[in-house]
Amino acid sequence: MSIFTLFNKDKKENIDKGLEKTKESFFSKLSRAIVGKSTIDDDVLDALEEILITSDVGVETTLKIIHRINDRVSKDKYLGSKELNRILQEETIALLSKSDTEDLEAFSLPLDAEKPYTIMVVGVNGVGKTTTIGKLAYQFKQKGYHVMLGAADTFRAAAVDQLKIWSERVGVGLVMQSMGSDPASVAFDTLKSAIAKNADVVIIDTAGRLHNRIGLMNELTKIKNVMKKLVPNAPHEILLVLDASTGQNAIEQAKQFSAATDINALAVTKLDGTAKGGVVIGISDQFQIPVKYIGVGEKMEDLYTFNRKEFIQSIFDTQTEL
Repeated sequence: MSIFTLFNKDKKENIDKGLEKTKESFFSKLSRAIVGKSTIDDDVLDALEEILITSDVGVETTLKIIHRINDRVSKDKYLGSKELNRILQEETIALLSKSDTEDLEAFSLPLDAEKPYTIMVVGVNGVGKTTTIGKLAYQFKQKGYHVMLGAADTFRAAAVDQLKIWSERVGVGLVMQSMGSDPASVAFDTLKSAIAKNADVVIIDTAGRLHNRIGLMNELTKIKNVMKKLVPNAPHEILLVLDASTGQNAIEQAKQFSAATDINALAVTKLDGTAKGGVVIGISDQFQIPVKYIGVGEKMEDLYTFNRKEFIQSIFDTQTEL
């Protein structure tokens, strides 16, 4: 058995374990709704709609899924629970946005990536933003990349202190300034240092505040503009971190940040502590932004690149090849 096979096996086991609460909640409800049913009728579809909505998939996305399932079973109402499971998985996977890097080896940069590859991380306080940055730094370093962090959340001493702890724990460089410093200045200095040190990956933390949209937009735009002075296409990734346990609040945060800046990747954290994992499906569908990372634990290793099929199979507790 190859090391890659072992890694994938460990990854699947950890994701399965991390999604246990979501799986138990969703799958048990689904089983009760279709037990003893030999046909997929309106009662089953109504029950499925309720299950999806109460699993934080969201009303809009739920109606899409129900409509697609209804179209498929309308030709043949005599479909049992096994077929419904398969169709539901297929249609849910189809709604999830695919990441451009989904087929790459985990935590590997594209071969043509501009150097340093720059990730600007946004999100409200408390969603696990700084922890996600630390885990990202760890995973990239494990791949042999030279990583640097920038503490551009200069409004909270706790944010800078926490990032400093993570940088020391992982063993990567950190650029920081005094509290209240211009966040754009920190980002500029981080990139300048990274270029001088030939770093491969730069991860910039930003203030976790949902202040007025104009203020947020101006601040993030300024950070992006100063980075472009040193690396023309930076930031290559604007990563929004969302806490799965907040359910529909996570969707509202995605709306706010999408309006303020060009989010092109999502990280969904704390999936191991909630039954609301269905929110991943709703967010991906409504915003058409690929979920790139999921967090399923507290350890440095507990951040994984997101794979649509693996995620849905874990929720449905199935090995079915889709």
